[in-house]
Amino acid sequence: MAVLVTGGAGYIGSHAVAALQERGEEIVIVDNLQQGHREALLGGKLYVGDLRDADFMDTVFKENQIDAVIHFAANSLVGESMQNPGKYYHNNVYGTLCLLDKMNEYGVRRIVFSSTAATYGEPENVPIDEYDRTKPTNAYGETKLAMEKMMSWFDSAHGIKYISLRYFNAAGAHESGKIGEDHHPETHLIPIVLQAALGQRPHISVFGEDYSTPDGTCIRDYIHVSDLADAHVLAVDRLREGKESAVYNLGNGQGFSVKEVIEIARQVTGREIKAVMEPRRVGDPATLVASSQRARTELGWNPTRNKLEDIILSAWRWHESHPAGYNDQR
Repeated sequence: MAVLVTGGAGYIGSHAVAALQERGEEIVIVDNLQQGHREALLGGKLYVGDLRDADFMDTVFKENQIDAVIHFAANSLVGESMQNPGKYYHNNVYGTLCLLDKMNEYGVRRIVFSSTAATYGEPENVPIDEYDRTKPTNAYGETKLAMEKMMSWFDSAHGIKYISLRYFNAAGAHESGKIGEDHHPETHLIPIVLQAALGQRPHISVFGEDYSTPDGTCIRDYIHVSDLADAHVLAVDRLREGKESAVYNLGNGQGFSVKEVIEIARQVTGREIKAVMEPRRVGDPATLVASSQRARTELGWNPTRNKLEDIILSAWRWHESHPAGYNDQR
């Protein structure tokens, strides 16, 4: 039996594929390669296509014995989602509907979903737990929440069990050095900071220094991408054991401000990194920090790459050895 990984050639998806491969799973990957990279795949069978293409998805399900799905495929740029929400509803929400319909048609009853802390919006409590209010402040988070709700209704109607993993800021790179973070455009803080360290950017923009935080800049919870990948594998195991649907936060439980991340990056790289203050961006909450106790207790998840210095160092090794990313011809 195989695990289908949608969006498996992307940043987090490729690390999940690597984790599945390490334990000998049969892996099928669906990716349209708009954001993913062939070179990021260390194993598995790749099908290049779109979840919304019914004939294409029929081929994937007919040619493979799939017993579980890990669903990463989605657009994920907060700023873009505010400017073009229709794109996000069509790709994220409608794409997920197409996937769930095919799962139901072919009798696949397990799905692990790549969700996000953006489903919470501006948190009422810090750290955030899974029972806190969900009120997204951007269209990206709203589509992810809609996808979660859709899965809940498919569970009620068709018995498709799901585990939604709401994670915070993914960062770092695989210990092998073979795969890492390569987005076009890049919007995540740590790789942008490291691009500045490499001289690929003149500076790092800090969006807002008037938040209600100790140094005025946004605070985020950073989690190593390989720890995230491990959680997805554990979630597949839990569903295979016949457990009920659930939602779990994934984070370290410790927040770092934008200014702190920049300073740690300066220490790790030994490079000067110029920071320029800019106005706030629309839709950015001040503080997002996770309580991951439920994932630790129920999934048996134990993140081992917790230090931000180590997370940034693994990312730095990737970016320093891959200054042009995968440099694939797309």
